[in-house]
Amino acid sequence: MRSLGIEILKETFDDAERDAFAAKLQRCLEAMRELLARPGFGEGPPSVGAEVELDLVDAAGRPAPVNRAVLAATNDPRVTLEVDRFNLEINASPAPLAGRPFTFMAGDLSAALAATRKAAHEHGARVATIGILPTFREDDLRSDALTDGVRYRALSRSILQVRGQPFPVRIQGEDALDVVAPDVTFEGANTSLQVHLRVTPDAFARTYNAALLATAVVLAVSGNSPFFLGKRLWDETRIALFRQTVDDRAGALDDDWRPARVSFGHGWVRRGALELFEEAVALHAPLLPVCDAQDPIAELRAGRAPELRELRLHQGTVWRWNRAIYDHDGGGHLRIELRAFPSGPTVRDMTANAAFAVGLTLALAGEAERLVTQMTFGQARRNFYEAARRGLDAELLWPSAGPPSPRVQDAATLAVALLPRARAGLVDHGVEASEADAWLEVIRARVEARTTGARWLRDARAVLGEDAWAGRGAADALARYVALSEGDEPVHAWPRF
Repeated sequence: MRSLGIEILKETFDDAERDAFAAKLQRCLEAMRELLARPGFGEGPPSVGAEVELDLVDAAGRPAPVNRAVLAATNDPRVTLEVDRFNLEINASPAPLAGRPFTFMAGDLSAALAATRKAAHEHGARVATIGILPTFREDDLRSDALTDGVRYRALSRSILQVRGQPFPVRIQGEDALDVVAPDVTFEGANTSLQVHLRVTPDAFARTYNAALLATAVVLAVSGNSPFFLGKRLWDETRIALFRQTVDDRAGALDDDWRPARVSFGHGWVRRGALELFEEAVALHAPLLPVCDAQDPIAELRAGRAPELRELRLHQGTVWRWNRAIYDHDGGGHLRIELRAFPSGPTVRDMTANAAFAVGLTLALAGEAERLVTQMTFGQARRNFYEAARRGLDAELLWPSAGPPSPRVQDAATLAVALLPRARAGLVDHGVEASEADAWLEVIRARVEARTTGARWLRDARAVLGEDAWAGRGAADALARYVALSEGDEPVHAWPRF
């Protein structure tokens, strides 16, 4: 929920400000159309980067609302605040895809994480890289949990104003969750890994569609959020929770005609990145209508890449699980942000997930025009939610060379079968073969052990028993989880609880 270049200085906005912002969005889109039509725009070698969201917890395993103090003590530009007082985010430096980019990513994340852990320790806290803390209570997520900052309050106020009522959260898993969130503080219960892949404009549509296909497979083997508020829910409960906790549609049902601000999307991309930006502007009311002085058309006429701050700010409040990103640095370029994966359990696990996601996306991109005729967008979306619910036990649809297509496949079997294609996608784009092999082997071993973070946590709960879990058990399991994650052995090598 970063401000993306525009400082937010107020919490409420009037109709005149909304009208001015809407007009500026149209001017940004006009500038983007012209920019994308320019020969050579966004050309360059692919690169990859990542963001990791973190939780801070105290000695009892409860959320520790000390993010500002820890941030100050960390004194690392890679570390930033996030939505709730117990959240932080690490932004790894981007690296060229060619060579050993994932080893670089792991080293960069590890260094920033080490600094954050040291700072957290100074304030009586530990860092948890996990999709959702198993120790959350409703009291942890009241309105005062929101990070003290104007933009967080402004965002929460704007969504509530559009909704006109608090946020009901209903998730059905092994147990049923039915609570009411007062505002967007429940969103801070979710912490994720976000992977950025730079792509050229002419490759954007096919690469984005390939990412839509690849996401469910990677999500199925990386679940790390099985519990919320004591309930046994989805392997990746974060997917359902995030969608409902920033939904600006009051009373929305699954078949609601109004587009959700958090979604898998609304169809295959046919033309390119521009249609996704146009869609975000057309379908969603602005939440933070703050205008910048820069005129994007004037910047173009001066031979510079415009920052398009209003468009980037608005795009940052429309949360697609795979999102188009425009960046003006270096003359301007496009990225695809893969946002569906959970934080944790370890840097090695997250880096392996990034390698699998990027490799499979690149491999499928070359076949995307054919693949989207063999599988509907609705079937890809169904895969995504099936993977979030059932993880390694999910049954996924996958395009078939012959009719009928797609066909049902076991998620674990499918993931292993696709590893060679992910390897080829990486190596064909310059990643060293030994680099690709090392990171994808983590995925293979995890699937063969059938041990994701979600499965390790579920096993811990089963061993402890429900009575113990409701007492100290969840905190004990989290303490063990945090200790093991600090050791950075991937989760499939962890001892059982």
